Amino acid sequence: MSKGDLERYNSFSRRAFILGGLHLAGFGILTGRLLHLQVSRQDYFATLADENRISMKYLQAGRGQIVDRFGVPLAVNEQDFRAFLIPEQSPDLEETFRKVREYIPLSLKDEERVLRDIKSKRAFMPVMLRDGLNWEQVARISVNLPDLPGVSIDEGRMRAYPLAEATAHLIGYVGLVAPAELTDEPIMGLPGFRIGKTGIEKYFDKELRGKAGTSRIEINAVGREVREISSIPGKDGDRVGLTLDAELQIYCQSRLAQEKSASAVIMDAVNGQIYAMCSTPSFDPNNFTRGISAEQWEELLSSPAAPLTNKAVSGQYPPGSTFKMVTALAAFKSGLVKADHRVHCPGYMEIGRDKFHCWSRGGHGSVDIIQALAQSCDVYFYDIARQVGIDKIAEMARRLGLGEKHNIELPGETPGLVPDKNWKLGHFGKKWQLGETVVSAIGQGYIQTTPLQLAVMLARIVNGGRAVKPTLLHTLGTEVMPQPEFKSLGISPHHLELVKKGMANVVNHQKGTAHASRIEDKAFQMGGKTGTAQVRRITAKQRAEGVKNEDLPWKQRHHALFTAFAPLKKPRYVCAVVVEHGVSGSGTAAPLARDLMLKTKERDPAS
Repeated sequence: MSKGDLERYNSFSRRAFILGGLHLAGFGILTGRLLHLQVSRQDYFATLADENRISMKYLQAGRGQIVDRFGVPLAVNEQDFRAFLIPEQSPDLEETFRKVREYIPLSLKDEERVLRDIKSKRAFMPVMLRDGLNWEQVARISVNLPDLPGVSIDEGRMRAYPLAEATAHLIGYVGLVAPAELTDEPIMGLPGFRIGKTGIEKYFDKELRGKAGTSRIEINAVGREVREISSIPGKDGDRVGLTLDAELQIYCQSRLAQEKSASAVIMDAVNGQIYAMCSTPSFDPNNFTRGISAEQWEELLSSPAAPLTNKAVSGQYPPGSTFKMVTALAAFKSGLVKADHRVHCPGYMEIGRDKFHCWSRGGHGSVDIIQALAQSCDVYFYDIARQVGIDKIAEMARRLGLGEKHNIELPGETPGLVPDKNWKLGHFGKKWQLGETVVSAIGQGYIQTTPLQLAVMLARIVNGGRAVKPTLLHTLGTEVMPQPEFKSLGISPHHLELVKKGMANVVNHQKGTAHASRIEDKAFQMGGKTGTAQVRRITAKQRAEGVKNEDLPWKQRHHALFTAFAPLKKPRYVCAVVVEHGVSGSGTAAPLARDLMLKTKERDPAS
């Protein structure tokens, strides 16, 4: 081998060696990587693979019961049969709807909802056609399933309200989730899922819903369910126990139903628990869960008596003479009026060129606070209000719970209105006038109150001046709500006793404005205060012509009010009644309140 050949040979051997080494290193790296992926990270990639074929589905939990203080069911879950449709299995939706309508009711509203649900979901996911099916409807669908591609029958739970109209405004009802109510919670997308729309159902909706269960399902390449692998059942919602006494509530609602439009609250003066809260006319909440017809809905909306409104917390009314205790306590607390102050009532009071009438045209003569309350003398309160002024009256009204929400466990509570000088200046840009103070003193003018506020006001007066707050919640799940200590309002016990004595005489003195509605049982005698609130001022011409209020159209008649407490010696129960356009507090509201208090005595829910 020549020297040149030797050099070429050596050069080729080095390149071959280097190239072989590189191949060997690359092979080693590749082998190591494969080992890493297949051995060290086996679990990781196995999990990823599982996740690609396993999906999670949410399972609806049972909605919690709502019961009264004794465990009487007020909202329960009942067996429900539902019809579902899987859109991809229906070649012609219009034809499917047409056929389904032959066997079960399916309104245009239902069809619109179904089409909306179909657009928001994948084609293989079921959407609910209709729930609340009876056995006959289930049988019709089942027999004809071969002609209804994509349609199936499922068993679920439907909310039901055993006391129907008697608790409609309090318990409320549930309904399908509207587009505006959708959140990112996956459970919202379950077909047929319902949420609380009004009342307790809405206020405690999250607690009542419970916790959804989960189901691990195997799905194929296009996401269709193949089989269930495992499931964890949901946790049923909490049971909500209310302070209500169902039997007292039923009686209250039936008694109020004798009026065209009325509301009432029965409350514990010591701990604030609500034993009954009624508003009439009412409605059947079961119609909403089963599907209310267009005619029924239109009838509810068009009624002048507003059956969908809970007037006990949402209705705002001038309190009339039930406000006179506030005026008296404000005057005494100011020190400008002595507790033994007397006023001569000739039947009117002149202020400047205006004449303010007492309801008694002939007047009451000389009266003190006890007589003024018992006989509801307007002139007495005109006189003391003129001395104390609107701002101090407003301060006392707020102290007693007027002009504010009490955050009771219900949606729709309104604050009412307690006007003062700043309020008028801010709203109308005008100064407060003395005449406005005078009419405010007897609960007229700008003042607005709810029946709940009137019950709270009276409770604070008769419980010794404690700032009691109303509540409907007795238990939540297994937790019993504690009874809070209420602070003192700083009102003189002597002044409170004077006012209570005046209210006792309203009912039990022969000159009292509600003497005809007294309770004879000495152990449960009732005190109270009548109120007749003007809706429309009577003109001088009508007064001269002797036009009676009951002769006017219903909407123009006075509201009738009565606030009651019992027993006299140690008040425990208070009651506020408002009869819209009921003409007279003593003639309409007081007898009604008496009947409610007698039923309360019989039930004695505080015992």
